[in-house]
Amino acid sequence: MASFPLDKQLVDSVCGQFGLRNFHELGTASIRQLVGVVKDIEKATGVEFVHMEIGEPGLPAEQVGIEAEHQALLNGCGSHYPNIIGIPEVKHWGAEFLRAFANIDRPDECILPTVGSMQGAFALNMMISQIDDKKNTILFIDPCFPVQKMQCRVIGTKVEAFDLVDHRGEDLRAELERHFQTGRIAAVLYSNPNNPSWMCLTEEELQIIGSLATEYDVIVLEDLAYFNMDFRDSGRGVPYHAPYQPSVAHYTHNCVQLVSCSKMFSYAGQRAAFVAIDPVLAHRTFPALAERLGNRGEFLQAFAYYFLYALSSGVCHSVQYGMAAMLQAACEGRLRFVDHTREYEHRAAKIKEILLRNGFHIVYDKDGEIPVGDGFFFTFGYRDWTGEKLVNKLIYYGVSAIALSSTGASRQGMRGCASAIREDQYDELDRRLAKFNEDFANIS
Repeated sequence: MASFPLDKQLVDSVCGQFGLRNFHELGTASIRQLVGVVKDIEKATGVEFVHMEIGEPGLPAEQVGIEAEHQALLNGCGSHYPNIIGIPEVKHWGAEFLRAFANIDRPDECILPTVGSMQGAFALNMMISQIDDKKNTILFIDPCFPVQKMQCRVIGTKVEAFDLVDHRGEDLRAELERHFQTGRIAAVLYSNPNNPSWMCLTEEELQIIGSLATEYDVIVLEDLAYFNMDFRDSGRGVPYHAPYQPSVAHYTHNCVQLVSCSKMFSYAGQRAAFVAIDPVLAHRTFPALAERLGNRGEFLQAFAYYFLYALSSGVCHSVQYGMAAMLQAACEGRLRFVDHTREYEHRAAKIKEILLRNGFHIVYDKDGEIPVGDGFFFTFGYRDWTGEKLVNKLIYYGVSAIALSSTGASRQGMRGCASAIREDQYDELDRRLAKFNEDFANIS
């Protein structure tokens, strides 16, 4: 059994090889960079970490998707370019999936597959920041998935943000209007449930977002990466029956939903996702796009045949067949994906119990006036330490997570993910955190 803390000189040497020379640099490292550091420390020390840094599925990929992909390849799809707008099956079953589980009506033509929601967000941010010369800024409702802001930096799009925890209910209206009234906001982006806090927007808040998006002509990008994973609603996951996945789609036409198969179907490796564009927005024309691209400037056509085409020439052909098969199986009740992903609720509850027992606290512990749910992500802190300090100290105890500051959070602490922990690791996590707390409980 390994002893902790790990050898400081050895750990620091590995961090230095990644150009991370001090605790601030380690705390602000990208998720993938931190993963690389931790894997190299594992090799150097022979000690397996408790990984909570990357939001990777901890469940097997759904077999129905694998089988459909396999059959599609046997049928010869690998030698043909996929249609940029998606195969008919994925468009049909994507639309049907939203009807079955979110009570949203979208025509097939408004469903377009993307290489994960990452590509969908990247292409949308790129295009939407060009549809009006005066609107050049994306507003993030924080905390957020850090890479989406990185995408904006890559393409030179300006960003504004605020933390949802400080503006719940009617306070959200005033904060949104403060940004929208400037006239520079092109789109507002959020995830629901939220990555990383796991707070969930209420119907009242979604209605506020939708009504203001219509009033100020702002496009809402609704990231549903954790589709139907608010497990506090015990009845979720039955096709065509409430409770449904909440959505701003019921309150505005100015919206696009991003739906990913990575978490709900544990299909992250295949980069399978789709965007669903409101039909009114899909057929709206924008003169600035027409002038830039030399076409009509229609939202759907520009998105598909210019921005998506320029990025990938289409989503992997076999993946589209796999995605369509999983969406169909879910709609027909053969794939009870919410029953599968509910495992994350159990894991998060166990991890939180261990954290609280060893001197840690849950940073985003309330969702409005009620306790935040247990799910894929959770947040935790230690005393009044910054997230960067915690990243730096926990790494010597074989525990890895990312600093909340990278997500735009207004509170200090860390984001943890419940997906990768195994049943045999709970006791080990308890032992490591107990040792950590013993070492630092009385040290400032």
